[in-house]
Order: sequence, then structure tokens, then C-alpha cells
Amino acid sequence: MSTEIAPHLCLPEPELSFHPDRSSDRHVHPLRGLLAYGPHSKGLVLDPIRVATLAPVGESDQLYGFMKELNSSYKPLERREYLPEWPGFHGVFGIRMRGAGADCHAELDDLLEAEFQASPTPHVVLADRITRAIQALEAYRDAFDVLFIYLPSRWAPGFYGGPNEDFDLHDHIKAATAARRLPVQIVREDSALSYRCRASVMWRIGLALYTKAGGVAWKLADSDEDTAYIGLSYAVRPLESDRPRFVTCCSQVFDAEGSGLEFVAYDAHEVEVQRDNPFLSRTEMFRVMTRSMELYRRRHAGRTPRRVMVHKTTEFKRDEVDGAMQALHLCEAVDLVQIVEDVGWRGVRIDRPRGGGAKGEPAAYPVARGTVIGLGPKEALLWTHGSVLGIDQRGSYFQGGRSTPRPVRLVRHAGHGSWDDTARAILALSKMDWNNDSLYDPLPVTMSYAKVLAGVVKRMSGLGSSPYQFRFFM
Repeated sequence: MSTEIAPHLCLPEPELSFHPDRSSDRHVHPLRGLLAYGPHSKGLVLDPIRVATLAPVGESDQLYGFMKELNSSYKPLERREYLPEWPGFHGVFGIRMRGAGADCHAELDDLLEAEFQASPTPHVVLADRITRAIQALEAYRDAFDVLFIYLPSRWAPGFYGGPNEDFDLHDHIKAATAARRLPVQIVREDSALSYRCRASVMWRIGLALYTKAGGVAWKLADSDEDTAYIGLSYAVRPLESDRPRFVTCCSQVFDAEGSGLEFVAYDAHEVEVQRDNPFLSRTEMFRVMTRSMELYRRRHAGRTPRRVMVHKTTEFKRDEVDGAMQALHLCEAVDLVQIVEDVGWRGVRIDRPRGGGAKGEPAAYPVARGTVIGLGPKEALLWTHGSVLGIDQRGSYFQGGRSTPRPVRLVRHAGHGSWDDTARAILALSKMDWNNDSLYDPLPVTMSYAKVLAGVVKRMSGLGSSPYQFRFFM
């Protein structure tokens, strides 16, 4: 048996588009692209964005002060090789943000603190009070666009449940507000208000606020317009739940530009569990793929994509492959790709010897992001995390600046051809998270969004049949 591996391929860093018509408005750096060209949906979001607030009694000023910060400018104190100065919300997005009318600002009653401290289940008390306050604000829904909720550090005992309880206050709030089609931004004292680098906080919150108000910050610049991308994820409900234990989340059905602000989700009944992983029957996979294609066609004037790439973290069983192929029979090409995060592979970068010797020399930077190594006709390694050229003027930019980057393992369960297109699409989709100020995520948005959806959807009381907009779950 040979110990050699296949030659590697280095894909270029994907560029992002910041205008629907001007192809010249593109940049590899998402934040510098915004500063240079403005957001992709410039002029399409109502001006101003109106913000409602919910805070503990007597502490609304904390949120008002935070909103003022969004309209101020800050120089970065960290990641200076990547993070640009924050010039204020209007300077980035070209629109204003301000507080909504007086009726849109609520405070939790003064009895909450005593009940919270005395209760053996403080998370239940806190969740109930916040949910009731949100319900009261619904009466003024037409008067605001996004709701800011302030959580002080002293409420930390209520952020999570007990050792055997599947409770997360963040996901509980998102489940309550998503069902009401209400976008929410949670502002925690121990993070958003206390973090030392205010430029970093403003970039993150500013991007989230613009997206939650219906904006699109950027899209992919180079893509096959006839390809659709689908991400699958499964949420597991607690054993004590009286509803079906598994929920199949079909995360956004992304089009070729990486745009996908809607997803479908429903309770799956025909599920087989193997090694704690759920797998769908042929009927269930056919159902979820059919609904996914309906969502795509609804957004593309009834057109069916020529090619579909489906991503999930577990393998595709034979029944799942058959169900997907049956639902996608009108597409010319279908790729079913498993994306495995936890792999044992590592890679180091060796440069050519400078002095003409036989041995190479360890490089100053890790393996380049976009490196692809084939392991066989059905498997490949892709470094979605690694060094990137063109970001830092001093040389390569390595996000995080520490550790040896691990690749993801790609396993193709259906489809054929080289790994170029599959890897290129995954690399590009890793830059499509509008809830993050980083250059990229380690996972494509088809997978990272699916994880977010899974945590929230399983806590919703009823899923319904209509598509959901992801901005309500961010």
C-alpha cells in the first residue's frame, strides 16, 4: 500500500458582491467591502430602523446608551490586521437607526428580582416574565422593526436550566419571538456592554441589526446561477417532551449567490436512530427535499435549479439517497455531501528550501485556507480554516492566530466529477454568515445556520407549514 496522498489544490479566497448590478463592487474582505461600497441591499431597507427595548426596571438607560454607541465611531483594539474602524451605523449601511416611539420601550416589573432570587428554578421565572413582556409589546409591532432585550450579569443563574434540563434562555426567547415573526437582539451586560473592543462589538451588532431589519449585507460574487445549496440538520427534543422527539430542520435553501433568508422545518415521524444519530426514511427525505425545492422555485419564478448540493454532518443512508434523488429528479446533477468536522487529519505547510537543499523548511504560516487534498473518489479534505493572502498588508492573515488548523472531511454519497466545484462552493458559503464579523466561519452557512435553527426550533410549540425567515432566529 502506498503512503503517498494525492497532489493538493489551492482555491483562491472567494470574493463578495456589494451591488446587484455593478460587478466591480466586490471585495474579499466583508467589512472593507461594506465601507467601500455599502451593503448589497442599499436603498431597500426602510430608513430609519426603529428599535424597541426591554430591560429590567430602572435600567433602560443601559440600552439607550448602547444604541448611542452604535451611532459613534471606534478604533479597533484587537485583530487590527483585519478589523477596520467602526465609523457609526449610518457610515456603514447608509441608513439611520433610532429608538422607536414611547410605547415600544418596556421594563420588567420590580417584583421580578425578589421572585428570581427566591425561586429554586430562576430560569423558569425569568423566561416567563420576559415572554409575557414580549407578548405585551406585540400590540405595538407596527411601530418598531427590531427589539433589543437587556440581560444583566446578575441574572446569569437564569440563563440555563439544571444539570438534567434542556433549557437555554437565548434559544427560549428566540423560539417565542420567531413564532411571532419578531426579530430580537439580546444584549448581555457581560459581553456586549463589557467587552473592551467596542469596534468589534459594534461591527457584530451592527451587522446583526441590519440583517434582522431585512437587509442583505453582501452576496457571493462568483457562482453558478443554476446551482442551489441545501443544509439539513436534526433537532432532538427532550425525552420528557410530549411531542415527537425529532424535528427535521431544512436550513435555508441557498441560491447561487449564497442568499437564503428562509427555511422550512417540520416534525419527522419516520426516523431511525443509529449511534444517537437520526436518519430519515425514504418518504421523509422525499418530503423535506420536495418542500425545499418548492421554497427555491417560489423565490426564482418557478425555475428548477440545474444542480443541487445537499450538505449534512451525518452520512446519507441508502433510503435518504433514494428519497433525495426521487424528489430532485428534474435536476441534471445532485451532490449529497457529508461534511465531517471532527477529523484526525492535520497539515503543516513546508516551503521550498531557500538555499537549494533537498529538504523544505517549515513555513511561517499554517496551511492556506482553500487547500484541497483528495483521499479517493468519494472523500477529500478541505481546509476552510487557514492562512489567507490579501487581508493583512504584512503578509498572510491567520484568523485567530493560534493552533494548527484542521480540515473538514468531505464525503460524497451521490454525485461525480472533481472536487473543485464542491470545495469551491463550501469555501464560498463559509463567508455568508451575516451574524458574524469574521472573514469566514469554519463551516459553510448551510451547516452553521442549521445548528442555530436546531437549537431554537425544537423549543417552538408549533412549527406550521409556512417557511420561516432566518432573521427571526439569529
